[in-house]
Amino acid sequence: MAAMAFNSVFFNHEIPFCKIYSEDVKEKIEKLFLKNGISFCMKWQKDRLWNRLRDGDLSEKGVFTVHINEADQSRARDLVADLEGAQLRFS
Repeated sequence: MAAMAFNSVFFNHEIPFCKIYSEDVKEKIEKLFLKNGISFCMKWQKDRLWNRLRDGDLSEKGVFTVHINEADQSRARDLVADLEGAQLRFS
């Protein structure tokens, strides 16, 4: 049986791509990535109580961290470049 060569393909190389602070931006990024075939995962993080007290907002708002495959990084950066409300995690 011949060995399979996966030299140019990245499997399970998930990297943090950006943080999102609004539901509207979250939906826009979801639509952009789905339309352009970029696989992603959004992980929800609750703000800590201290941060909510400091900001004066005690609602249950959260922050979403978007993780993508390392191979899609440049395409995703181009798609999100003009989108306000997303804080990119890489340089």
